[in-house]
Amino acid sequence: MDTIIRTRTLSKVFRSDEVETVALNGVSLDVRKGEFVAVMGPSGCGKSTLLNILGLLDPPSGGVYTFLGNEVSGFSEKSRARLRKRNLGFVFQNFNLIEELNIAENVELPLIYLGMSVTERRKRVEEVLDQMQLTHRRRNFPNQLSGGMQQRVAVARAIVARPKLILADEPTGNLDSANGDEVMGILEELNRSGTTIIIVTHSHRDAGYAHRIVRLFDGQIINEDIRQSIL
Repeated sequence: MDTIIRTRTLSKVFRSDEVETVALNGVSLDVRKGEFVAVMGPSGCGKSTLLNILGLLDPPSGGVYTFLGNEVSGFSEKSRARLRKRNLGFVFQNFNLIEELNIAENVELPLIYLGMSVTERRKRVEEVLDQMQLTHRRRNFPNQLSGGMQQRVAVARAIVARPKLILADEPTGNLDSANGDEVMGILEELNRSGTTIIIVTHSHRDAGYAHRIVRLFDGQIINEDIRQSIL
């Protein structure tokens, strides 16, 4: 199975005038195409920092990061953005929907950034709204929806460009257990259809959906738990 992500001795150091904080220290990780990986660990262990680097939002301070065969550690922001918008989808704990846009418009945004034609954008949006059972809500605004429904919209936005990889940062953190299970079920179904998924979570319940659990502590991988085989 193809490797979609490979890091070797990845590090991230945050510096101020007086303090140097090591957020990641020598992280080496492979993620194969079609995997569902959960990253766990206590607050401040480097989980979100790792996700931001894997998602091409931040560069590492050191080490090697290969994404889809591209060694991206030294990429400029422009180059990272180009690769990111064509290959990655993001789901955040706080949904990050734009309140002034309705649901269809929120979902359409990644396609606008890709420069897709209006006709193709509308086709893709309608397809994903139907897939997420959101068609009847397409003209609603985010503040008119429950938290669970907003997160479903966020997932729709993450997958509308058909990314190779979805990164989710505490995707059920603001949801009750029923809505959380629904969102995780959606991610599981997307994974079954071939999308690679990496989630950061404190929830053992959510991590139970993953093929593999990677545990971080003080910026280092301390162990991995292989839970399921990948078909």
